[in-house]
Amino acid sequence: MEHDTVEVRGGVELPALREHIELHTSDGVTLVGELATPRDRVPVATLVTLHPLPTAGGFMDSHILRKASGRLPALADIAVLRFNTRGTSSPRGTSGGTFGAGVTERADVAAAMDFVRARSLPNPWLVGWSFGTELAIKYGLEHPIRGAILLSPPLHRATDAELAAWAGDSRRLVALIPEHDDYLQPAEARERFRSVPDATLIAVDGGKHLWVGENQTRRVLNEIVAVVNPAAAPLPTVWTAP
Repeated sequence: MEHDTVEVRGGVELPALREHIELHTSDGVTLVGELATPRDRVPVATLVTLHPLPTAGGFMDSHILRKASGRLPALADIAVLRFNTRGTSSPRGTSGGTFGAGVTERADVAAAMDFVRARSLPNPWLVGWSFGTELAIKYGLEHPIRGAILLSPPLHRATDAELAAWAGDSRRLVALIPEHDDYLQPAEARERFRSVPDATLIAVDGGKHLWVGENQTRRVLNEIVAVVNPAAAPLPTVWTAP
């Protein structure tokens, strides 16, 4: 019998173990989310994803994060944790609390990392997108992560001192900077990240802040996998059922 094949594009959701979860913060807020893990293998790494600005429509289903969850457990043996930060809604539900402008969300990041430890999820990486990059920069060094991957960092809320604190740390800092970003383009990013000389900056030709389109989606996911599980890169464009 021929195996079924699926073209990996758009909103395709490849097989994985998908679990609705709740995170509980130190200040009494309950956050809703989802954990997706490889169906029949132990994950080699874990992405703790931090979504774009909720007051501008960001949530756990923002498309790059949703597609990471839909593809990477099957294609790259990577677990993907997504959740709504406080006061944020998605089809999964609404997290408690109210938007804290990146301040009270410190407890949200800590709750996600508590969950990772409780589940013994391996080799955690923070993957922030836009507003989520601010949380990763500000609070990532408080936790036992392998590093942080920043997608379209605006560097609005993270201070120069918080960014500079990553210099010389063993945890990696990788930033994908779109050529046509609305907030921080490659030339300015090189100046802003000068305080972290060991950071990896990847300028993405033709890229935009929202990474719209399959070509940009593939580029972002491939760059993430190249950092987190390089043995699985580049990702295939066709998946064959075992």
